[in-house]
Amino acid sequence: MRGWWQDLTDLVLPGACGGCGMPRTVLCARCRAVLSGGAVHRVRPVPEPPGLPLVHAAARYADEVRATLLAHKERGALALAGPLGVALAGAVRAGLQGAWAPAEAGVAWSRGGGAPVLLVPVPSGRRAVRARGHDPARRIALAAAGELRRRGFPARVVGVLRQRRAVADQSGLNSRQRLDNLAGALAVARGGARLLCGGPVVLVDDVMTTGASLAEAARAVRAVSYGPEILSGATGPIPNAAGTLAVYGGETWESREEQNVGSRRERTGRRPDRQVDAGAVDAGGVVDVVCAAVVAASPDSFEINRN
Repeated sequence: MRGWWQDLTDLVLPGACGGCGMPRTVLCARCRAVLSGGAVHRVRPVPEPPGLPLVHAAARYADEVRATLLAHKERGALALAGPLGVALAGAVRAGLQGAWAPAEAGVAWSRGGGAPVLLVPVPSGRRAVRARGHDPARRIALAAAGELRRRGFPARVVGVLRQRRAVADQSGLNSRQRLDNLAGALAVARGGARLLCGGPVVLVDDVMTTGASLAEAARAVRAVSYGPEILSGATGPIPNAAGTLAVYGGETWESREEQNVGSRRERTGRRPDRQVDAGAVDAGGVVDVVCAAVVAASPDSFEINRN
């Protein structure tokens, strides 16, 4: 009820631009241009955590972009999910183009056909979701999936990651401390492994700073294919049985929206030489984690060009 009422209020009475404070607009034209009008970039934190997949970001986490994301996340400006989703959709497209050669991309993810791309948001903790009244990354992911479908690209959100234990507040922690704080904190919900075999997986989040959250999400998704013995440090692709490459990596409004669309991919055989865990029994094959995408990343990560 809180989320529904906030959505309606934002649409009827937009207070001020989430980026610059201009009155009577959700996000002004200038701030929209800063958010999603520029080129999407590949970003890499320093130090880069083990297991971090290829990451693309739409904008630098600074100034108007930072203000917009905080307004959506912390102040409940839910109407900002729309323009934030547009920015994230651009990062997803760039990530897929960077992860596949053009010929492969045409087969794996084509306009109007083929298996949908599965956007897997990095989840917020339950306490944070209760305090905010929504899960920001999931809400933005849903908006991004809608934007991709409007452009003719099949996409849907699969919110299967869960926090399996409490974690400390990440603010004030350095990169090493964040990795330790999040190690083993995420897992795929029981039954979620089957959903992850419906198409190529793209991990999504609103912001990347040290990359620890995305690396942990990649580990958790990777574990449903090969079991808990592959936990960290694997940054390259793993060949599956078919010889193709699999790159690792309370109900809310958002979770109900995810149930409105669905797709399944034909199953492939599991590797006989791997011991999969209980959560992976129904996966039916290797989960294809292609890349990661975020709305914004720390400015320093844009300066690292080691292609």
